[in-house]
Amino acid sequence: MEQKPMQINIELGEKESEGIYSNLALIVFSPSEIILDFARIMPGRDKGKLFARIVMTPQNAKTFMLALQDNIRKFESQFGEIKVVGKPSQDKNIGFHVSRQNGEKEE
Repeated sequence: MEQKPMQINIELGEKESEGIYSNLALIVFSPSEIILDFARIMPGRDKGKLFARIVMTPQNAKTFMLALQDNIRKFESQFGEIKVVGKPSQDKNIGFHVSRQNGEKEE
């Protein structure tokens, strides 16, 4: 028997509808959770500000990753390939970085 997809209504507040700009993401994890910190840092500065922290189970983080990959694929099929200039971890001030469990940046 086929299950009908459940419809979910999500309230979007005025503040949340504005969104948050981030040019730096830090990712750390333990066996039971993955933490995504979204921050903003200005070029030439050595201090940034954290704007959002998302804590997920590893299973939810993987589901999120697959959904993001699918949406990037759809975006690129409509608008063209997204160009990534250089290796993000080479720029110590700006970019998105993946951290290892002990907090060291992955190269």
